[in-house]
Amino acid sequence: MNRLRNRLILVFLAATLVPLCATGWITNWLLDTSLDYASTKQLSDVAQSLTLTARAYYQRMEDGLKRSAARGDGQPEKYAFAGHGSWPPVVKDFASSDKSDDFERSGQHGNRLLYLVRHGDDVWVYSTELALAMEDLSRQIGDANALVERNQSLNLRRGFKLVYALLTASVWLVSLVLLVYLAHRISRPIQQLTTGLTRLAAGDLNARVTQARNDEIGRAIQAFNDMAGRLRETTDRLVYLRQLESWQSLARKTAHEVKNSLTPIRLTVEEMVVRSGDTDPAFIEQAAQIVVDEIETLERRVRAFSEFAAEPPVRPGPVDINSVLQERMAFLKSAHPEVAYDCRLADTVPPAMADQDLLKGILTNLLENAAEAAGEGGHILGATSSGGSHVVIEVHDSGPGLSEQARASLFQPTITFKKRGMGLGLSIARKSALLSGGDILLVKGELGGAGFRVLLPVAGNAVQAHSNRG
Repeated sequence: MNRLRNRLILVFLAATLVPLCATGWITNWLLDTSLDYASTKQLSDVAQSLTLTARAYYQRMEDGLKRSAARGDGQPEKYAFAGHGSWPPVVKDFASSDKSDDFERSGQHGNRLLYLVRHGDDVWVYSTELALAMEDLSRQIGDANALVERNQSLNLRRGFKLVYALLTASVWLVSLVLLVYLAHRISRPIQQLTTGLTRLAAGDLNARVTQARNDEIGRAIQAFNDMAGRLRETTDRLVYLRQLESWQSLARKTAHEVKNSLTPIRLTVEEMVVRSGDTDPAFIEQAAQIVVDEIETLERRVRAFSEFAAEPPVRPGPVDINSVLQERMAFLKSAHPEVAYDCRLADTVPPAMADQDLLKGILTNLLENAAEAAGEGGHILGATSSGGSHVVIEVHDSGPGLSEQARASLFQPTITFKKRGMGLGLSIARKSALLSGGDILLVKGELGGAGFRVLLPVAGNAVQAHSNRG
């Protein structure tokens, strides 16, 4: 369960819900307040006031016109029945109405107020000018009332609240989805890193975390992978050195026991030679030769074990690897004239920090093995290069290469895949490389056979690392 992601989501909810509720309440209150004083209500009030005012004004003018007609102050327009065919429409309409029900009528014609009265079949029309354009005012009041009714039917307040609620909820939900996505992206590599650390702490030195980021988390993952890789290399070296220590102890014990047996054998042989006159000389000589050969074989084994078990003092210093490689190859050319030697030296390679004697022993062992593997007419390539904090020496041969069995236990002591030898040469060579701060690796051969790469620290880097440790 991803606890970090869930905590981020809970923090988001706690940080947004309270402000969101408060903002919604305040906004709702503001909408209610502002919409109560909206222009629609004001327009309705103005329209009603104008309607009442217009009605009062019209009624007042109508009453005044009637009083004036009753007093006979004004001069009416008289329409005789004889000319009713030419009467105006308003007069005709008044004349055609039921006379018993409509003796008199008030009306508006344009901006004039009319007061029509029957006198027999004739019609008298009293009129006065209106100060207000009542038709235009009536039309405007009607438009205003229609607008008010339409806005009220739309329920503007509820519409504003609904739109605001939907917009706020949409923004919040989008933010929540985005947060869940970002929380997953942030927490997932941390969870992977935690899993990798757990595996590494449990002893899985192959634990690695996939790194596809370039931020702080990505750099932390890269640092973890680098640390795990260095820990694996360091552990492998420590395991190898511990194996060497156990073999060294066995070698010292074996050397001591063999040396104890060599002394009486040699003394016995010498005495046999001295007394050779008393027996068959040929037999004595043959027996002595057999014993001497066996002694020499034992001495070779003792020297190999002694060299393997010995802890020579390491005297590191700057070494020109190009010169050392050329010197070793020139030295071995005379011992193996049937093999062709080639050098491929880097033009600018920094000096290595190593014990020159140990480096010569490493190269001698690798070149001797390469010559035996290549055989007559074979080819050996020695190459140098530099890469980062190490300088590199490689030895390649054109021999048959190494089998899977040989690769699996190549640097193990007392295991050999040659007809002659103790199987300690590569173990001693790798031990010397490790003592110098480097290593020996098996690589793909460039000439079809085996290939070995010697890694040595650059002199400047090695001095700096030594001073840091100090």
